[in-house]
Amino acid sequence: MQTVSDVDVLAEGDWLARFHAGDRKILAELYHQQFCTVEKTAGKLLQEADKETVIHEVFLRILTDQRVRENFKGGSLVAWLTTVTRNQAIDFLRKSRKEFTADPELVARHADSSNHDFEDKLQAKMLVDMFRRDHLPGKWSRVFEARFIRQLSQREVAKALHLPRTTVAYQEHRIRILLRRFLEIGEKP
Repeated sequence: MQTVSDVDVLAEGDWLARFHAGDRKILAELYHQQFCTVEKTAGKLLQEADKETVIHEVFLRILTDQRVRENFKGGSLVAWLTTVTRNQAIDFLRKSRKEFTADPELVARHADSSNHDFEDKLQAKMLVDMFRRDHLPGKWSRVFEARFIRQLSQREVAKALHLPRTTVAYQEHRIRILLRRFLEIGEKP
């Protein structure tokens, strides 16, 4: 008998048919073995209660909606769960508008570009907004804006903000540490 972890290599035959049919034993195994995958993915975009909500929504959809289960055709179950969770988190952010309010100019500029390109830019903007709000000390926001968003050189930033270049370099270094924690590890500073 295949387990959910066996599906990472190749999901086919009896296991996949039972999964599509909503076999409770298969779904229970999926929940127990893949909860951490869903939690980690949701945690990249959401915090605390919002993350919990998305985790529950993902598993509720998988448990109750055969069409959702049938979207998994085989291959890497982890990759499929990651995609489902990421999409659910983005939908949650849009609906709640807690994390992101669509910038009309951004939407208009990218209306003609591919959906994938637009989604990437939208996600990047959400992450930048979340970083600014939750992790960036206010005293470093001007350097962040000039150095990372406008991509000015350290000398240009120092001149524009009337700061010593060493101060700009120090703040940039500290901001990079915060960004690395935020993006790679998901830690709070």
